[in-house]
Amino acid sequence: QVQLVESGGGSVQAGGSLRLSCSTSRYTYYNYCMGWCRQAPGKEREAVAAIDSAGSTSYADSVKGRFTISKDNAKNTLDLQINSLKPEDTAMYYCAADPCYYTHYSHVERYAYRGRGTQVTVSS
Repeated sequence: QVQLVESGGGSVQAGGSLRLSCSTSRYTYYNYCMGWCRQAPGKEREAVAAIDSAGSTSYADSVKGRFTISKDNAKNTLDLQINSLKPEDTAMYYCAADPCYYTHYSHVERYAYRGRGTQVTVSS
């Protein structure tokens, strides 16, 4: 069973920064595509950023230049550095993973496994 545990969400003012982190097993970390998606109330889940097992990354256009996805090999964690936060970034952020046999790694919103999420709230 794939377990994903997020941390690092919170409430910040516009322009602020947060760092989200996702813990998982060593097997998932090294063999699955991993990424972050988000869902705001009344909106569909959307992919935010993804990284495949080879280290290639993908970002939604709305976050390019502000969000950075990375992996910490020492801790087996997937991190998301979020800078220059905007009110429209307010959402529940989910860490997700998928073996990516049939799903392109950029489609995080379709990944088979997700954590419980961590809330990010940005005030203007």
